[in-house]
Amino acid sequence: MPKTSLGKWSVTLAIAFFVFVAVQVLFVTSGERGGEEFFDNWSLAVTGLGAAASAVAAFICGVIALVKGERSVAVYIAIIVGAFMLVFLLGEIWTEH
Repeated sequence: MPKTSLGKWSVTLAIAFFVFVAVQVLFVTSGERGGEEFFDNWSLAVTGLGAAASAVAAFICGVIALVKGERSVAVYIAIIVGAFMLVFLLGEIWTEH
């Protein structure tokens, strides 16, 4: 487990990412569907934004903790989770649909 405060935040935010994703999966399996726009379904939009924000924040906190000397495996995993989400988000922004 992480020793520094930022390391703990990073791991907690990575766990929050998985919780947001699990809640979103529950919404979708219960019949929730998106609409034409992103915010047409607020429950899916909030869980999606929460997942993305927590993963990116986990990445940022993890990298800062790593620079400050944190060497926990959990922080490395949180950084990987956040990096995947960051790459996905950048791909969504930079590519056409």
